[in-house]
Amino acid sequence: MSPQFHGVAEFLAMGGHGPYVWSAYGVALVVLVWLVVQPLRRRAAILKSVRQVLAREGNR
Repeated sequence: MSPQFHGVAEFLAMGGHGPYVWSAYGVALVVLVWLVVQPLRRRAAILKSVRQVLAREGNR
């Protein structure tokens, strides 16, 4: 069994398709990170809003 690529540079070049392949992986990674971070930020904003409303109602 022989290796498919004979070096890191050849692996990154992917037979001339490297820029497309690695940019696709990059875009996918950015989207996945966004899909994790955005709901967490939204949850924090909602909890902050609820705390503010409860604090205002408690002061009445």
